[in-house]
Amino acid sequence: MSVLLDRLRAIVGAANVLTEGDLSAWEQDWRKRSRGKALAVVRPGDTQQVAAVVQACAAAGTSLVPQGGNTGLAVGSIPDESGSQVLLSLQRLNRIRSIDAANLTMTVEAGCVLQTLQETARNAGFLFPLSLAAEGSCTIGGNLATNAGGTQVVRYGNTRDLCLGLEVVTPQGTVWEGTSGLRKDNTGYDLRDLMIGSEGTLGVITAATMKLYPLPAAQLTAWAAVPSLEHAVTLLGLAHRRLGPGLTGFEVMGKFALSLVAKHFPALRVPFADDDAVPYCVLLENSDSESEDHARARFEALLETAFEDGCVTDAVVAENLTQAHQLWHVRESIPLAQAEEGLNIKHDISIAVSRIPAFVAETDALLAREIPGVRLVNFGHLGDGNLHYNVQAPDGGDNKAFLRDHEDRINTLVYDAVEKFEGSFSAEHGVGSLKVDKLEKHKSPVALEMMRAIKRGLDPQNILNPGRVLRSA
Repeated sequence: MSVLLDRLRAIVGAANVLTEGDLSAWEQDWRKRSRGKALAVVRPGDTQQVAAVVQACAAAGTSLVPQGGNTGLAVGSIPDESGSQVLLSLQRLNRIRSIDAANLTMTVEAGCVLQTLQETARNAGFLFPLSLAAEGSCTIGGNLATNAGGTQVVRYGNTRDLCLGLEVVTPQGTVWEGTSGLRKDNTGYDLRDLMIGSEGTLGVITAATMKLYPLPAAQLTAWAAVPSLEHAVTLLGLAHRRLGPGLTGFEVMGKFALSLVAKHFPALRVPFADDDAVPYCVLLENSDSESEDHARARFEALLETAFEDGCVTDAVVAENLTQAHQLWHVRESIPLAQAEEGLNIKHDISIAVSRIPAFVAETDALLAREIPGVRLVNFGHLGDGNLHYNVQAPDGGDNKAFLRDHEDRINTLVYDAVEKFEGSFSAEHGVGSLKVDKLEKHKSPVALEMMRAIKRGLDPQNILNPGRVLRSA
């Protein structure tokens, strides 16, 4: 291993091969539930250095774990506990290479922080719509590797839908250059789509060409109380019909989820928090290409119809950008409030929108019957069918003991229910190492073998991120 470490120091410089000191920023996952041990943290500064590092590790038979901002939730970007894996940090690859205004694209390196992309696009007069709670620290390479979702998927799609090309280092250390930014290129297999969502198991994304959009002339936000999930789905359909592509956000939040925000962040104003007759709230965003007056008129017409139809019982429309940010801040504080409440069991699931009310009613009842006292923190991106269907320990209970005694059982109950409703147990967080066994159970044998064949064909040495997504041989 000393020979390999010397070779890595020669490639990236000794200061960028870390083997001593506190490496927890790279070795511990974001939720602090897992901790690995790296042979070294290696920080290349450009694509050629990445390629040379991969070549050196392949020659030594040493596996690599690519990592962006280390904000993932499926334990897919930290090393295992063996101390034999190289942690390949892409954070120094953080340059904006170019903006093509006519082509509406921006070519960026994998280590660029998502918020930097958003701000760079806005400063150039454009919108880059990907938006996540971790946007201040997650990187676009990690977003692509996990096909991240976020709050505007209902209009713009997942990260995959925002990407027009990639630059990738293969498991053999060669560089595939595919950042041309073409919207039409029908020359064989789509290698871009193969790499996106592969979680660093098929190649190391080093750069990407991403779509840009014109900045909206106006953006309005409303917070609506709805009497049930069925009414929330009805409101979503009405919003699609009335706003069309102007509907850029549609989030649903259960009463208990919002009560945790009110409890742990009392400085935040949670609309309708004291109204026991409001089981769910919806956060809607309307982006308009004409004017604020036009946007407000359409929004008010939508809400008027929703009141008449009975799918909204009360609503607040933000009067300015500050109020809009405050409403979104409440929504984004739910995971933090849940963490303050104690350890919990997280589920990132997707169900066809039409079937979500039935799924929630049936699974809520199942969990209450099987594990009395559990508290359900249900919220998420209803606009695209993605729920964060989380389970909190009974009030006053021992959270650690609850996870130890019930996590496997609860996961089985929830994921079996998801399969019954023809959904997915991972909507936007990926598989990582946390859900490998769930993939084995819930993915079809044909699909699994196709995935294994791709992995064997591209990475026969099993160099890149072994044991993530697919179980290692």
